[in-house]
Amino acid sequence: MNDQVLSPEPGRPRKPAARPLSSRSGKVASLTIMWLFLVVTALLTIFPLLMTLAGSLKTGAEMMTGGTLLPSKLQFVNYAEAWKQANFARYTWNSTFVSVMVTAGTLLVAAMAAYVVDRRQFPGKSLYVTIQASMMFISVGAIVLRPQFDLMVALNLNTTLWGVILILISGHSSTFFMLLGFFKAIPRELDESAMVDGSGFIRTFFRIVLPLLAPGLGVTGLFAFRHAWNEYILPLVFTMTNPELQTLTVGLANLRFGSSAAMQIHLMMAGACLSILPMLLVYVVANKSFIQVTAGSVKG
Repeated sequence: MNDQVLSPEPGRPRKPAARPLSSRSGKVASLTIMWLFLVVTALLTIFPLLMTLAGSLKTGAEMMTGGTLLPSKLQFVNYAEAWKQANFARYTWNSTFVSVMVTAGTLLVAAMAAYVVDRRQFPGKSLYVTIQASMMFISVGAIVLRPQFDLMVALNLNTTLWGVILILISGHSSTFFMLLGFFKAIPRELDESAMVDGSGFIRTFFRIVLPLLAPGLGVTGLFAFRHAWNEYILPLVFTMTNPELQTLTVGLANLRFGSSAAMQIHLMMAGACLSILPMLLVYVVANKSFIQVTAGSVKG
C-alpha cells in the first residue's frame, strides 16, 4: 500500500518553519560584536574630548601634576583668561573669514570642474582627472610651502589672508571627486530639456543643476570649512610679521607659555573648547544635508 502525503486542510495557514538554533545564535553573536565595536569606538572618540573639557576646568598645578582625572574645583575663570590672552574676538573673526571664503571658493571651483568633467568631453580630460586623483593620495605638505609663499610674494598677497585663502581653495581634489559622484546621480535629461528651451550651458548649471546639488554642497562644504578652520601651518607662515592676522589655531598655540614662560596647558584646553563651538554650529546647520544624503541613499 502506497504511503499518502497528508496535505493541510484548505484555507488553513501553514506554520512557519522554526529557525535553526545555530542561526539565531549566530545573529545574536554578530549583533553583540557590532554593538561592542560601536561602543568601544564611541568611547575612544569621546574620551579625548572629555579629557580636554576636564583639563580646561583645572588649575595649572593640577594639570602639571596629573594626579586626578576630574578637577578638584571647577575653574571657569580659565575660559575668560584664555579669551583675553588669545585675543579670541580678533582671531575668531580671522578664522571665520578664512573658513567662509575658502568654503565658498572651494565649492564654486570644485562644482564647476566636476560639472564640466561629468557633462563634457574635452582634450586632456583623463589627464586632468588623474592629476586631481594624485593630489588626494600624495601628500606634498611642506615641500610646496616655499614655492607657494614665493608665488604669493610675487602677487603681493603674502601680507594678507587672501594668500592663505587662495592656496586652500586650490587644494580641492577631495571636494571635486565627492561632487562628481553627486553630479552622476543627476539625470542628463534635465540639461537637455533646459538647452532645448534655450538655456545655455552656464545658465543651466547655476539655475537648474546647482540647486539640485544642495545636499552634496552641504556635506562637502562642511568638510571644506573644517579643513580651513583647523589649518595651522599656512596661517602661521603668512602671519609671522602681522600678528593681527593670525587665525584661532595660531593664537591657541601662543597660549602654551605665559609671560613668565610658565606652561599654560589648562588655558590651551579652555581655548580649544571655545574653538570647537563654531564647528558644532556649522555641523548643526549642515546636519540637514547629511540626513538628506543618507535618506536618498537608503531610498535608492
